[in-house]
Amino acid sequence: MIEENKIRNFAILAHIDHGKSTLADRMLEITHTVEKRKMKEQILDKMDLERERGITIKLAPVTMNYRDYVLNLIDTPGHVDFTYEVSRSLAAVEGAVLLVDATQGIQAQTLANLYLAIEQNLTIIPVVNKIDLPAADVAGTKREIIKLLGCKEEDILTASGKTGEGVEKILETVIERVPPPVGHGEAPLRALIFDSNYDEYRGVVAYVRVVDGALKTGEKIALAATQAKSEAIEVGVFKPDYHRTDVLGQGEIGYIITGFRDVSECRVGDTVTIASGVSAIEPLVGYKEVKPMVFAGIFPREGNEYQELREAISKLKLNDAALMYEPEQSQALGFGFRCGFLGLLHLEIFQERLKREYNLDLIVTVPSVSYRVYKTNGEEIIARSPQMLPDPAATREIQEPWVRLDIVTPKDYIGALMNFAQEKRGIYKNTEYLDEQRAVLHYEIPLAAILTDFYDKIKSFSSGYGSINYEYLDYRTADVVKMDILVAEDMVEALAVIVYRDEAFRRGKEIVEVLKESLPKQMFVIKLQAAVGGKVIAAERISALRKDVTAKLYGGDVTRKRKLLEKQKKGKKKMMAAGKGSVEIPGDTFVKILKR
Repeated sequence: MIEENKIRNFAILAHIDHGKSTLADRMLEITHTVEKRKMKEQILDKMDLERERGITIKLAPVTMNYRDYVLNLIDTPGHVDFTYEVSRSLAAVEGAVLLVDATQGIQAQTLANLYLAIEQNLTIIPVVNKIDLPAADVAGTKREIIKLLGCKEEDILTASGKTGEGVEKILETVIERVPPPVGHGEAPLRALIFDSNYDEYRGVVAYVRVVDGALKTGEKIALAATQAKSEAIEVGVFKPDYHRTDVLGQGEIGYIITGFRDVSECRVGDTVTIASGVSAIEPLVGYKEVKPMVFAGIFPREGNEYQELREAISKLKLNDAALMYEPEQSQALGFGFRCGFLGLLHLEIFQERLKREYNLDLIVTVPSVSYRVYKTNGEEIIARSPQMLPDPAATREIQEPWVRLDIVTPKDYIGALMNFAQEKRGIYKNTEYLDEQRAVLHYEIPLAAILTDFYDKIKSFSSGYGSINYEYLDYRTADVVKMDILVAEDMVEALAVIVYRDEAFRRGKEIVEVLKESLPKQMFVIKLQAAVGGKVIAAERISALRKDVTAKLYGGDVTRKRKLLEKQKKGKKKMMAAGKGSVEIPGDTFVKILKR
């Protein structure tokens, strides 16, 4: 066991792409935690998806030995959709390295993550990263940090995650400034579960921060909230893979292979203790329940894969505490799940993980937010999908969620961004200046407005410099209607959307145009229609596929050709008389509709 005053627990916080994972790589190299031959870029980003997109999705803990100290680092994501991962990491540490890119300055997520750290009373170490780049403005970035934190200039460190310059100084400063963990080594065991994982062969692995006491391999353990009991089959630390130590002492961060097979028994935020004393201990303060913002239906393309989809979602839920799901049945798509996400990137990553890690072929419906519906008979319901909206005649009022939105931008782009936010029904609150060049615009805006391509548009209006952060505010009255989409005169339930009444025509036209581009031609004419309350407001047609039946003819009289074409014409007529045929909609069509 390690003396607690030799332990330092800290996390790295930053906006997307400010160099968190690269800085973590250098720390692992300097502390010789990973052998040179095993070292690769972004070693803590274990998912293929993270490496491909260059973003961190999951928090990743690692234990490093430096001089005679033990440094426990948690690398956190930077995207607004994964803020929950960040808040969980912060509950397990005493300090945070706030990383700011010297070429981009402070961004929206830097602010959001900083406020999370301040709420937890963490020691904050500001670091200006990427100082080796030609475009780096170190002095300007330092001024922004001083204005934000009110610290002295000498408190701000400079480093380059790429070259390794200044990284040792960061480790030294962590040892100096971050306080050792507080707790009682002699008290009964209390450990906070800040993440968990499902291992095919070992069952549920809990990632814990030991607050009081110690845990040895083989001890009987229990969880305070679920009262579930098991045995600590193996305990150890992250190096960055599982490294067995057989004991976890007070203040340490590590893992417990719990032996649980049921993923619901081991929840994030629960307290692990010794089985004999579970009733006597006071559970640790867990985490706030997160509110999912975006809802989408996820269905297997083949009905017989429902059970596999259910198991896959429950395993991912263990690893992703911000996910919410409930079974859903649709006439068109069969059995599936209504899933709640923190944002669109969260949905995209989740969908991709299901496809890759579990080989599932999915249909994902158009995402929507949850609406509060007050019916004329006084009943109140939550509509998470267009199908749940009651008949307009029975509806008294519909309310939609609003969010508080912060846009961080260079001041040259303020005009364009304000126009755009106004178009999206945003209510302007005020502007705050970070320095002479950069400002934060504060807005209140409907969540539905920022659902689709809002972030991309902000980036294009601000030449890539703008960034956003948002948090839930309240529900307000909205004038919305349900719009049905018909393909070949069949209503496609998965394509139905809830739209503002005054935008229904434009949105309907957009959707039928996307369908016209992305649906394959059939042997018959396909009608595409958007309808509100039975009235068609936009329509397109996909002409029939024309097979060249005369290709095999050569020479001879023209009547031979005509005869074949007449025969084809009759066949088409027969097909039209028999019915309209069914059209299968490719899975990526739903994403294309969203991206418009």
